[in-house]
Amino acid sequence: MAPSGLKAVVGEKILNGVIKSVRKDGEWKVLIVDHMSMRILSSCCKMSDILAEGVTIVEDINKRREPISSLEAIYLISPAEKSVRALINDFKDAVFTYKAAHIFFTDTCPDGLFAEIGRSRLAKVVKTLKEINVAFLPYESQVFSLDDPTSLYSFYSSKPNEGKDKLMENLAEQIATLCDTLKEYPAIRFRKGPEENARLAEEVYQRLTAHKADNPSMGEGADKARSQLLIVDRGFDPISPILHELTLQAMAYDLLDIKQDIYTYQTSGIGNSKDREVLLDEDDELWLQLRHMHIADVTKKVTELLRTFCESKRMCTDNANLKDLSQMLKKMPQYQKELSMYSTHLHLAEACMKKFKASLDKLCEVEQDLAMGANAEGEPLKDAMKSIVPVLLNNEIEPYDKIRIILLYIFHKKKGIGEENLAKLIQHANIQSDSNIINNLQNLGCNIIAGGRNAGKPLPERKERTESTYQLSRWTPTIKDIMENAIEDKLDRKQWPFISEPAPINTTQTAVSSARFGHWHKNKSPTEYRSGPRLIIFVIGGVSHSEVRSAYEVTRATDGKWEVLIGSSHILTPTSFLNDLKSLDQVPNPDC
Repeated sequence: MAPSGLKAVVGEKILNGVIKSVRKDGEWKVLIVDHMSMRILSSCCKMSDILAEGVTIVEDINKRREPISSLEAIYLISPAEKSVRALINDFKDAVFTYKAAHIFFTDTCPDGLFAEIGRSRLAKVVKTLKEINVAFLPYESQVFSLDDPTSLYSFYSSKPNEGKDKLMENLAEQIATLCDTLKEYPAIRFRKGPEENARLAEEVYQRLTAHKADNPSMGEGADKARSQLLIVDRGFDPISPILHELTLQAMAYDLLDIKQDIYTYQTSGIGNSKDREVLLDEDDELWLQLRHMHIADVTKKVTELLRTFCESKRMCTDNANLKDLSQMLKKMPQYQKELSMYSTHLHLAEACMKKFKASLDKLCEVEQDLAMGANAEGEPLKDAMKSIVPVLLNNEIEPYDKIRIILLYIFHKKKGIGEENLAKLIQHANIQSDSNIINNLQNLGCNIIAGGRNAGKPLPERKERTESTYQLSRWTPTIKDIMENAIEDKLDRKQWPFISEPAPINTTQTAVSSARFGHWHKNKSPTEYRSGPRLIIFVIGGVSHSEVRSAYEVTRATDGKWEVLIGSSHILTPTSFLNDLKSLDQVPNPDC
């Protein structure tokens, strides 16, 4: 299946802007990458596509490589010191590693390193030197990651961080390359309050202006003038990343051991079971259909799709047969690919349900009641303590699940709780060794201790929602309210100020005017640009799967008039979020 959205845009940029741009018929080239560019490449290009464009081998710049002095090399690398030094070293000896170099940096090369390239012997054989402005990972069609899982620590650690300014500049440059790649020149807004939001927004604005000077076509198009970039901090909604989500993607990443998007499970063959690894990504059409569905609907849907598939192939479809896919495979080996895809997703859903039935159904009810401040019937929660004590005293419940409940109880209390009360809860739950997680949330600006350092900083007011939902999935991530309000131009300008107030051309213009763009787009035909505006959201410190899902839901609700993209330094699971919080008052390990 062809990649769509962000992945397609980046994939096309790399294939056309890098590999095809230096291709000569009958000439093979070597492609050299570093860690970051390899991650970008593998997220949006197939190896076969790259090899089809005259590349004979793809190698890691930081590993020992055999010289191939008869071939030219394409270097697609980030302009980091380590990668640039390795590039210079390839051409320092009398015999060069490659015949010539075509260098493509993922983003702007610092002047110092650029000067070093100029002074080195490499300068004699450079045939191409370009910056392609892709310093982010297209994680999904509407999701990007800056590939920095230590970001929460860098921003919110209790220890002073000398590198914070540098980090801000790097993040801002990465976000600017995203806008550049999408040809967007959005108005920038940020959540008022936390200082880091305003600072990052200002840094992004400066870099976007520089990109616009180099690439004047950014932001062209009548509707593009309405595009916005919102910068928000993780403390804005600490509830979404800790709730047990019951939609397939969020639930699987929370409860199962999925590493780097790979799900491993045991397949039962005849007399021998073996481990099978499956990559959960957008090339899997079934995953695309199922990932945002509620778990209660997933198994039904997979069985239904499987039955339809079998009927279309004239296979027997009684229920017993559907359960035993290995028997089917023996009868129909030609459909192995399709049948094993159904089998994977049935496995995935069943593994989630097994975990859920074991311990989570009661827990989810308590979580939802606390998050919503009301029970499933809509009656306000009178005695929250009564519902959490049995959970805290239950020795079978994991420490992290108890911490999630305590945090939800504290947020339910709005103004935080007394230190003595907190100490009692920690004691009841027997989670002393992890209790710093709760206090560390104060670093994100959350109100934990009544009258503490964040007193008077309530969580945002919520939108009333009337649509029916499953009882255990009543919570909607706060960011969804913000997305909808931004698109409808109802976002409070005091709470979400613009970095540069867009000057209206005339009074009938939409909120974010196109004065900044001049009138270049007047003579363009509508087919030459994606005319719809985009809303791009960047969350400092990690984004959760439920927030990611909101971006797709809001996009769908606008019938494609708007496209919402969301991203962060990394994608969170509840466990990784709590681990990140736990590290905030610790000294970082230099080896990490």
